[in-house]
Amino acid sequence: MGAFHAYDIRGVYNVDFDKETAYKVGYFIPSLLGADKVLVGRDCRLSSEEIRDNLVAGITDAGADVYDIGLSSTPLVYFGTAKFGFKASVQITASHNPREYNGMKVSRENALPVGFDAGLGQIKAWIDEGRPTPAAARKGEVHDMDIRKEYLDFLMKFKGDYGNLKIAFDLSNGMANLLAKDLFKGEDAEFLFDTMDGAFPGHEPNPLIPANVKPLRDLVSRMGADVGVIYDGDADRVMFVDDRARFVAPDLVVALLAKYFCDERGEKNPRVLQEIRSSKAVGEALQEYGADLHTWRVGRAFAAPKLREIDGLWGGELAGHYYFKDFFYSDSGLLASLLVLRIVSSLKKKGITLGSMMDSLTKYKNSGEINYRLEDKAGAMDAVKDMFMAQEKATAFMDFDGYRVEFQSWWFNIRPSNTEPYLRFICEAQTQDLLDSKIAAVDELLKTKFGAVR
Repeated sequence: MGAFHAYDIRGVYNVDFDKETAYKVGYFIPSLLGADKVLVGRDCRLSSEEIRDNLVAGITDAGADVYDIGLSSTPLVYFGTAKFGFKASVQITASHNPREYNGMKVSRENALPVGFDAGLGQIKAWIDEGRPTPAAARKGEVHDMDIRKEYLDFLMKFKGDYGNLKIAFDLSNGMANLLAKDLFKGEDAEFLFDTMDGAFPGHEPNPLIPANVKPLRDLVSRMGADVGVIYDGDADRVMFVDDRARFVAPDLVVALLAKYFCDERGEKNPRVLQEIRSSKAVGEALQEYGADLHTWRVGRAFAAPKLREIDGLWGGELAGHYYFKDFFYSDSGLLASLLVLRIVSSLKKKGITLGSMMDSLTKYKNSGEINYRLEDKAGAMDAVKDMFMAQEKATAFMDFDGYRVEFQSWWFNIRPSNTEPYLRFICEAQTQDLLDSKIAAVDELLKTKFGAVR
Protein backbone atom coordinates (compact mmCIF):
# COMPACT_ATOMS: atom_id res chain seq x y z
CA MET A 1 0.00 0.00 0.00
CA GLY A 2 2.87 2.35 -0.91
CA ALA A 3 0.56 4.87 -2.56
CA PHE A 4 -0.60 6.53 0.68
CA HIS A 5 1.45 9.66 1.35
CA ALA A 6 1.35 12.75 3.53
CA TYR A 7 -0.65 14.76 1.01
CA ASP A 8 -2.56 12.30 -1.16
CA ILE A 9 -2.77 8.81 -2.63
CA ARG A 10 -0.33 8.49 -5.50
CA GLY A 11 1.88 5.94 -7.22
CA VAL A 12 2.42 3.83 -10.30
CA TYR A 13 -0.99 2.49 -11.24
CA ASN A 14 -1.30 -1.32 -10.98
CA VAL A 15 1.98 -1.39 -9.03
CA ASP A 16 1.53 0.83 -5.97
CA PHE A 17 -2.27 0.68 -6.08
CA ASP A 18 -4.99 -0.68 -8.34
CA LYS A 19 -8.72 -0.53 -9.05
CA GLU A 20 -9.53 -2.49 -5.89
CA THR A 21 -7.77 0.19 -3.85
CA ALA A 22 -9.81 2.82 -5.69
CA TYR A 23 -13.02 0.96 -4.87
CA LYS A 24 -12.17 0.73 -1.17
CA VAL A 25 -11.10 4.37 -0.97
CA GLY A 26 -14.46 5.27 -2.47
CA TYR A 27 -16.31 2.98 -0.09
CA PHE A 28 -14.68 4.38 3.05
CA ILE A 29 -14.76 8.10 2.21
CA PRO A 30 -18.48 8.69 3.03
CA SER A 31 -18.16 7.27 6.55
CA LEU A 32 -14.76 8.89 7.13
CA LEU A 33 -16.03 12.37 6.23
CA GLY A 34 -19.70 12.04 7.17
CA ALA A 35 -20.77 12.67 3.58
CA ASP A 36 -23.90 11.48 1.82
CA LYS A 37 -22.72 12.93 -1.50
CA VAL A 38 -19.22 13.08 -3.00
CA LEU A 39 -17.93 15.30 -5.79
CA VAL A 40 -15.63 13.44 -8.22
CA GLY A 41 -13.41 14.75 -11.00
CA ARG A 42 -10.57 13.24 -13.00
CA ASP A 43 -7.61 14.30 -15.08
CA CYS A 44 -6.85 13.06 -18.59
CA ARG A 45 -4.42 10.28 -17.64
CA LEU A 46 -4.94 7.03 -19.48
CA SER A 47 -5.91 5.17 -16.30
CA SER A 48 -8.16 7.86 -14.82
CA GLU A 49 -11.42 6.57 -16.26
CA GLU A 50 -10.90 3.07 -14.86
CA ILE A 51 -10.04 4.52 -11.45
CA ARG A 52 -13.12 6.72 -11.65
CA ASP A 53 -15.40 3.77 -12.39
CA ASN A 54 -14.14 1.81 -9.39
CA LEU A 55 -14.03 4.81 -7.05
CA VAL A 56 -17.64 5.64 -7.95
CA ALA A 57 -18.69 2.01 -7.45
CA GLY A 58 -17.25 2.10 -3.95
CA ILE A 59 -18.95 5.38 -3.07
CA THR A 60 -22.36 4.26 -4.32
CA ASP A 61 -22.08 0.82 -2.68
CA ALA A 62 -21.52 2.68 0.58
CA GLY A 63 -24.86 4.41 0.01
CA ALA A 64 -23.63 7.87 -0.95
CA ASP A 65 -24.43 9.76 -4.15
CA VAL A 66 -21.77 10.82 -6.62
CA TYR A 67 -21.72 14.15 -8.46
CA ASP A 68 -19.39 13.53 -11.38
CA ILE A 69 -17.89 16.61 -13.06
CA GLY A 70 -15.91 14.50 -15.54
CA LEU A 71 -12.60 15.81 -16.87
CA SER A 72 -11.39 18.37 -14.38
CA SER A 73 -8.42 20.27 -13.09
CA THR A 74 -7.72 19.82 -9.40
CA PRO A 75 -8.63 23.45 -8.58
CA LEU A 76 -11.97 22.94 -10.34
CA VAL A 77 -12.73 20.19 -7.81
CA TYR A 78 -11.69 22.47 -4.95
CA PHE A 79 -13.97 25.18 -6.33
CA GLY A 80 -16.92 22.80 -6.61
CA THR A 81 -16.33 21.36 -3.16
CA ALA A 82 -16.39 24.74 -1.41
CA LYS A 83 -18.84 26.59 -3.66
CA PHE A 84 -21.54 23.91 -3.61
CA GLY A 85 -21.13 22.71 -0.04
CA PHE A 86 -19.79 19.18 -0.50
CA LYS A 87 -18.43 17.47 2.59
CA ALA A 88 -16.20 15.23 0.47
CA SER A 89 -14.56 15.27 -2.93
CA VAL A 90 -11.97 13.32 -4.88
CA GLN A 91 -9.84 14.43 -7.80
CA ILE A 92 -8.26 11.52 -9.67
CA THR A 93 -4.79 12.71 -10.66
CA ALA A 94 -1.09 12.18 -10.21
CA SER A 95 -0.43 15.89 -10.64
CA HIS A 96 3.03 16.38 -12.19
CA ASN A 97 4.18 12.76 -12.18
CA PRO A 98 4.96 10.75 -15.36
CA ARG A 99 2.22 9.06 -17.37
CA GLU A 100 2.38 5.69 -15.59
CA TYR A 101 1.40 7.31 -12.28
CA ASN A 102 -2.04 8.13 -10.97
CA GLY A 103 -3.69 8.87 -7.66
CA MET A 104 -6.41 10.62 -5.70
CA LYS A 105 -6.54 13.95 -3.92
CA VAL A 106 -9.22 13.91 -1.24
CA SER A 107 -10.83 17.03 0.20
CA ARG A 108 -13.45 17.65 2.87
CA GLU A 109 -15.82 20.50 3.63
CA ASN A 110 -14.59 23.94 2.49
CA ALA A 111 -12.06 22.21 0.21
CA LEU A 112 -9.78 21.47 3.13
CA PRO A 113 -7.23 18.78 2.26
CA VAL A 114 -7.42 15.30 3.71
CA GLY A 115 -3.83 14.22 4.22
CA PHE A 116 -2.46 11.10 5.84
CA ASP A 117 -2.86 12.44 9.39
CA ALA A 118 -6.33 13.83 8.66
CA GLY A 119 -7.94 10.65 7.31
CA LEU A 120 -5.96 8.93 4.56
CA GLY A 121 -4.05 7.02 7.22
CA GLN A 122 -7.35 5.75 8.62
CA ILE A 123 -8.47 4.58 5.18
CA LYS A 124 -5.13 2.81 4.72
CA ALA A 125 -5.55 1.11 8.10
CA TRP A 126 -9.07 -0.08 7.20
CA ILE A 127 -7.81 -1.48 3.90
CA ASP A 128 -4.80 -3.15 5.54
CA GLU A 129 -6.94 -4.83 8.19
CA GLY A 130 -9.41 -6.09 5.58
CA ARG A 131 -12.39 -4.17 6.88
CA PRO A 132 -15.53 -5.46 5.11
CA THR A 133 -17.28 -3.43 2.41
CA PRO A 134 -20.91 -4.68 2.45
CA ALA A 135 -23.32 -2.98 0.06
CA ALA A 136 -25.61 -0.48 1.76
CA ALA A 137 -29.37 -1.03 1.78
CA ARG A 138 -29.72 1.95 -0.56
CA LYS A 139 -27.27 2.16 -3.42
CA GLY A 140 -26.11 5.68 -4.16
CA GLU A 141 -26.95 7.44 -7.40
CA VAL A 142 -24.59 9.03 -9.92
CA HIS A 143 -25.35 12.53 -11.19
CA ASP A 144 -23.48 14.33 -13.96
CA MET A 145 -22.56 17.88 -13.03
CA ASP A 146 -20.94 20.65 -15.08
CA ILE A 147 -19.41 23.50 -13.08
CA ARG A 148 -16.89 24.79 -15.61
CA LYS A 149 -18.87 27.95 -16.43
CA GLU A 150 -19.14 28.91 -12.77
CA TYR A 151 -15.39 28.41 -12.32
CA LEU A 152 -14.59 30.37 -15.49
CA ASP A 153 -16.85 33.20 -14.35
CA PHE A 154 -15.08 33.22 -10.99
CA LEU A 155 -11.64 33.38 -12.61
CA MET A 156 -12.67 36.14 -15.02
CA LYS A 157 -13.22 38.44 -12.04
CA PHE A 158 -9.43 38.45 -11.58
CA LYS A 159 -8.47 38.93 -15.21
CA GLY A 160 -6.63 42.14 -15.98
CA ASP A 161 -5.90 44.10 -19.15
CA TYR A 162 -3.06 42.24 -20.85
CA GLY A 163 -3.31 44.16 -24.13
CA ASN A 164 0.29 45.38 -23.84
CA LEU A 165 1.73 41.89 -23.34
CA LYS A 166 3.01 39.10 -25.51
CA ILE A 167 2.43 35.87 -23.57
CA ALA A 168 3.79 32.36 -24.14
CA PHE A 169 1.87 29.45 -22.59
CA ASP A 170 2.78 25.80 -22.09
CA LEU A 171 -0.31 23.80 -21.13
CA SER A 172 1.71 20.56 -20.71
CA ASN A 173 -0.98 18.43 -22.44
CA GLY A 174 -2.73 18.59 -19.08
CA MET A 175 -5.83 19.96 -17.44
CA ALA A 176 -5.02 23.64 -17.97
CA ASN A 177 -6.32 22.93 -21.48
CA LEU A 178 -9.83 22.72 -20.03
CA LEU A 179 -10.17 26.50 -19.58
CA ALA A 180 -6.96 28.32 -20.53
CA LYS A 181 -7.95 29.27 -24.06
CA ASP A 182 -11.36 30.47 -22.91
CA LEU A 183 -9.68 32.51 -20.20
CA PHE A 184 -7.04 34.07 -22.45
CA LYS A 185 -9.08 34.39 -25.64
CA GLY A 186 -8.11 37.49 -27.61
CA GLU A 187 -4.72 37.96 -25.99
CA ASP A 188 -1.47 38.20 -27.99
CA ALA A 189 -0.53 34.68 -26.96
CA GLU A 190 0.88 31.43 -28.29
CA PHE A 191 0.25 28.01 -26.78
CA LEU A 192 2.40 24.89 -26.55
CA PHE A 193 1.07 21.36 -25.93
CA ASP A 194 -2.49 22.64 -26.03
CA THR A 195 -4.40 19.37 -26.22
CA MET A 196 -5.35 17.12 -23.33
CA ASP A 197 -3.36 13.91 -23.72
CA GLY A 198 -2.69 11.57 -20.80
CA ALA A 199 0.37 10.17 -22.57
CA PHE A 200 1.95 13.64 -22.20
CA PRO A 201 3.69 13.62 -25.60
CA GLY A 202 5.15 17.11 -25.17
CA HIS A 203 7.03 16.49 -21.94
CA GLU A 204 6.39 15.22 -18.44
CA PRO A 205 3.95 17.63 -16.80
CA ASN A 206 6.44 18.76 -14.15
CA PRO A 207 7.62 22.37 -14.55
CA LEU A 208 10.30 21.95 -11.87
CA ILE A 209 12.42 19.85 -14.25
CA PRO A 210 14.46 22.26 -16.42
CA ALA A 211 14.19 20.09 -19.56
CA ASN A 212 10.39 20.37 -19.39
CA VAL A 213 10.55 24.18 -19.39
CA LYS A 214 12.95 24.42 -22.34
CA PRO A 215 10.23 24.45 -25.05
CA LEU A 216 8.57 27.38 -23.27
CA ARG A 217 11.87 29.22 -22.87
CA ASP A 218 12.52 28.74 -26.58
CA LEU A 219 9.05 30.08 -27.41
CA VAL A 220 9.57 33.14 -25.21
CA SER A 221 12.79 33.90 -27.08
CA ARG A 222 11.30 33.20 -30.49
CA MET A 223 8.23 35.42 -30.09
CA GLY A 224 9.88 38.07 -27.92
CA ALA A 225 7.36 37.42 -25.17
CA ASP A 226 7.14 39.49 -22.02
CA VAL A 227 6.43 36.39 -19.94
CA GLY A 228 6.06 32.62 -20.22
CA VAL A 229 3.53 30.60 -18.22
CA ILE A 230 3.68 26.82 -17.64
CA TYR A 231 1.17 24.69 -15.72
CA ASP A 232 1.62 21.20 -14.31
CA GLY A 233 -0.54 18.20 -15.20
CA ASP A 234 -3.55 18.94 -13.00
CA ALA A 235 -3.20 22.75 -13.17
CA ASP A 236 -2.92 23.39 -9.45
CA ARG A 237 0.64 24.64 -9.96
CA VAL A 238 2.08 27.29 -12.24
CA MET A 239 5.57 28.61 -12.93
CA PHE A 240 6.93 31.46 -14.99
CA VAL A 241 9.67 32.39 -17.42
CA ASP A 242 10.80 36.01 -17.69
CA ASP A 243 11.32 38.09 -20.82
CA ARG A 244 14.94 36.90 -21.02
CA ALA A 245 13.71 33.28 -21.09
CA ARG A 246 14.95 32.63 -17.54
CA PHE A 247 13.03 30.47 -15.09
CA VAL A 248 11.51 32.56 -12.29
CA ALA A 249 12.12 31.23 -8.76
CA PRO A 250 8.63 30.23 -7.53
CA ASP A 251 9.21 31.37 -3.94
CA LEU A 252 10.02 34.90 -5.12
CA VAL A 253 6.59 35.03 -6.78
CA VAL A 254 5.17 35.10 -3.24
CA ALA A 255 6.88 38.47 -2.83
CA LEU A 256 5.88 39.60 -6.33
CA LEU A 257 2.19 39.01 -5.56
CA ALA A 258 2.28 41.91 -3.09
CA LYS A 259 2.20 44.19 -6.12
CA TYR A 260 -1.32 42.98 -6.81
CA PHE A 261 -2.68 42.64 -3.30
CA CYS A 262 -1.02 45.71 -1.78
CA ASP A 263 -0.14 48.09 -4.63
CA GLU A 264 -3.25 47.45 -6.72
CA ARG A 265 -5.88 46.41 -4.18
CA GLY A 266 -4.54 48.52 -1.35
CA GLU A 267 -4.37 45.76 1.27
CA LYS A 268 -2.49 46.90 4.38
CA ASN A 269 -0.20 44.77 6.55
CA PRO A 270 -1.30 41.50 4.94
CA ARG A 271 -0.80 38.11 6.51
CA VAL A 272 1.22 35.99 4.08
CA LEU A 273 2.31 32.35 4.22
CA GLN A 274 5.61 30.98 2.94
CA GLU A 275 7.09 27.54 3.29
CA ILE A 276 10.21 26.54 5.15
CA ARG A 277 12.45 26.46 2.04
CA SER A 278 11.69 30.03 0.95
CA SER A 279 14.42 32.56 0.23
CA LYS A 280 15.13 35.19 2.87
CA ALA A 281 14.53 37.66 0.05
CA VAL A 282 10.78 36.96 0.28
CA GLY A 283 10.52 38.29 3.81
CA GLU A 284 12.81 41.21 3.08
CA ALA A 285 10.72 42.28 0.07
CA LEU A 286 7.48 42.00 2.04
CA GLN A 287 8.80 44.13 4.91
CA GLU A 288 8.06 47.32 2.96
CA TYR A 289 4.39 46.31 2.90
CA GLY A 290 4.28 45.67 6.63
CA ALA A 291 3.43 42.04 5.94
CA ASP A 292 2.95 39.58 8.77
CA LEU A 293 4.88 36.68 7.24
CA HIS A 294 4.31 33.16 8.55
CA THR A 295 6.55 30.19 7.74
CA TRP A 296 5.15 26.66 7.69
CA ARG A 297 5.49 23.14 6.36
CA VAL A 298 5.68 22.08 2.72
CA GLY A 299 2.58 20.72 0.97
CA ARG A 300 -1.10 21.55 0.50
CA ALA A 301 -2.13 19.27 3.36
CA PHE A 302 -0.36 21.73 5.67
CA ALA A 303 -0.41 25.03 3.76
CA ALA A 304 -4.13 25.34 3.02
CA PRO A 305 -5.28 24.80 6.65
CA LYS A 306 -2.49 27.10 7.89
CA LEU A 307 -3.49 29.95 5.57
CA ARG A 308 -7.07 29.57 6.83
CA GLU A 309 -5.87 29.45 10.45
CA ILE A 310 -3.93 32.72 10.14
CA ASP A 311 -6.60 34.22 7.84
CA GLY A 312 -3.85 35.00 5.37
CA LEU A 313 -4.46 36.74 2.06
CA TRP A 314 -2.08 34.61 0.03
CA GLY A 315 0.79 32.19 0.30
CA GLY A 316 3.04 30.07 -1.84
CA GLU A 317 5.56 27.29 -2.14
CA LEU A 318 8.78 26.51 -3.95
CA ALA A 319 6.87 23.88 -5.95
CA GLY A 320 4.68 26.53 -7.60
CA HIS A 321 1.55 26.20 -5.47
CA TYR A 322 -0.07 29.55 -4.66
CA TYR A 323 -2.91 29.74 -2.13
CA PHE A 324 -5.51 32.50 -1.91
CA LYS A 325 -8.10 33.53 0.64
CA ASP A 326 -10.20 34.57 -2.36
CA PHE A 327 -10.14 30.93 -3.52
CA PHE A 328 -11.26 29.21 -0.33
CA TYR A 329 -7.64 29.29 0.96
CA SER A 330 -6.79 26.83 -1.83
CA ASP A 331 -4.37 26.78 -4.76
CA SER A 332 -5.14 27.45 -8.40
CA GLY A 333 -2.56 27.68 -11.15
CA LEU A 334 -4.91 29.62 -13.41
CA LEU A 335 -5.78 32.17 -10.72
CA ALA A 336 -2.11 32.67 -9.82
CA SER A 337 -1.22 33.22 -13.48
CA LEU A 338 -4.01 35.79 -13.90
CA LEU A 339 -2.61 37.81 -11.01
CA VAL A 340 1.02 37.57 -12.11
CA LEU A 341 0.07 38.66 -15.62
CA ARG A 342 -1.69 41.71 -14.13
CA ILE A 343 1.55 42.55 -12.35
CA VAL A 344 3.69 42.06 -15.48
CA SER A 345 1.33 44.29 -17.46
CA SER A 346 1.46 47.00 -14.79
CA LEU A 347 5.26 46.83 -14.63
CA LYS A 348 5.57 47.11 -18.41
CA LYS A 349 3.48 50.29 -18.39
CA LYS A 350 6.15 51.73 -16.08
CA GLY A 351 8.99 50.54 -18.34
CA ILE A 352 9.95 47.67 -16.04
CA THR A 353 10.40 44.13 -17.37
CA LEU A 354 9.66 41.00 -15.40
CA GLY A 355 13.35 40.06 -15.67
CA SER A 356 14.56 43.31 -14.13
CA MET A 357 11.97 43.04 -11.36
CA MET A 358 13.08 39.51 -10.50
CA ASP A 359 16.74 40.63 -10.55
CA SER A 360 15.86 43.25 -7.92
CA LEU A 361 14.26 40.56 -5.74
CA THR A 362 17.09 38.02 -6.12
CA LYS A 363 19.56 38.98 -3.40
CA TYR A 364 21.15 35.65 -2.50
CA LYS A 365 22.89 32.70 -4.11
CA ASN A 366 20.70 29.62 -3.85
CA SER A 367 21.57 25.96 -4.26
CA GLY A 368 18.13 24.82 -5.35
CA GLU A 369 16.93 21.62 -3.75
CA ILE A 370 19.59 18.88 -3.70
CA ASN A 371 18.37 15.30 -3.26
CA TYR A 372 20.32 12.61 -1.41
CA ARG A 373 19.24 8.98 -1.45
CA LEU A 374 20.13 7.31 1.86
CA GLU A 375 18.66 5.05 4.53
CA ASP A 376 19.09 6.88 7.85
CA LYS A 377 17.30 10.14 7.08
CA ALA A 378 16.81 11.16 10.71
CA GLY A 379 20.43 10.48 11.63
CA ALA A 380 21.70 12.35 8.60
CA MET A 381 19.51 15.37 9.34
CA ASP A 382 20.79 15.55 12.91
CA ALA A 383 24.39 15.18 11.77
CA VAL A 384 24.14 18.09 9.34
CA LYS A 385 22.39 20.28 11.93
CA ASP A 386 24.91 19.46 14.65
CA MET A 387 27.90 20.02 12.37
CA PHE A 388 26.92 23.54 11.40
CA MET A 389 25.52 24.62 14.79
CA ALA A 390 28.81 23.59 16.40
CA GLN A 391 30.67 25.87 14.01
CA GLU A 392 28.55 29.02 14.21
CA LYS A 393 25.84 30.60 16.35
CA ALA A 394 22.40 30.26 14.77
CA THR A 395 20.17 33.33 14.46
CA ALA A 396 16.98 31.27 13.92
CA PHE A 397 15.98 27.62 14.24
CA MET A 398 12.84 25.83 12.99
CA ASP A 399 12.16 22.12 13.39
CA PHE A 400 8.61 21.55 12.12
CA ASP A 401 9.53 20.25 8.64
CA GLY A 402 13.00 18.88 8.96
CA TYR A 403 15.30 21.67 10.14
CA ARG A 404 15.76 25.21 8.94
CA VAL A 405 18.76 26.83 10.59
CA GLU A 406 19.67 30.45 9.85
CA PHE A 407 23.04 32.06 10.42
CA GLN A 408 24.31 35.60 9.92
CA SER A 409 25.16 35.24 6.22
CA TRP A 410 23.50 31.98 5.15
CA TRP A 411 20.84 29.39 6.01
CA PHE A 412 19.88 25.82 5.16
CA ASN A 413 16.88 23.51 5.29
CA ILE A 414 17.19 19.75 5.39
CA ARG A 415 14.05 17.60 5.32
CA PRO A 416 12.87 14.12 4.38
CA SER A 417 10.67 13.86 1.30
CA ASN A 418 7.08 12.94 2.08
CA THR A 419 6.56 11.31 -1.31
CA GLU A 420 9.95 10.04 -2.50
CA PRO A 421 12.94 8.15 -0.98
CA TYR A 422 15.10 11.25 -0.61
CA LEU A 423 16.60 13.58 1.93
CA ARG A 424 16.30 17.10 0.54
CA PHE A 425 18.83 19.86 1.24
CA ILE A 426 18.61 23.51 0.22
CA CYS A 427 21.02 26.28 1.10
CA GLU A 428 21.22 30.03 0.49
CA ALA A 429 24.15 32.38 1.10
CA GLN A 430 25.27 35.92 0.47
CA THR A 431 28.13 34.83 -1.81
CA GLN A 432 28.71 31.97 -4.24
CA ASP A 433 31.94 30.95 -2.48
CA LEU A 434 30.17 30.63 0.87
CA LEU A 435 27.34 28.65 -0.74
CA ASP A 436 29.77 26.29 -2.48
CA SER A 437 31.66 25.64 0.76
CA LYS A 438 28.49 24.68 2.67
CA ILE A 439 27.29 22.35 -0.09
CA ALA A 440 30.72 20.69 -0.21
CA ALA A 441 30.67 20.13 3.57
CA VAL A 442 27.22 18.49 3.41
CA ASP A 443 28.29 16.34 0.44
CA GLU A 444 31.31 15.04 2.31
CA LEU A 445 29.43 14.33 5.53
CA LEU A 446 26.49 12.53 3.94
CA LYS A 447 28.56 10.52 1.48
CA THR A 448 31.26 9.40 3.91
CA LYS A 449 29.14 8.75 7.02
CA PHE A 450 25.77 7.77 5.52
CA GLY A 451 26.63 6.39 2.09
CA ALA A 452 24.43 8.99 0.43
CA VAL A 453 24.04 9.10 -3.34
CA ARG A 454 23.35 12.53 -4.79
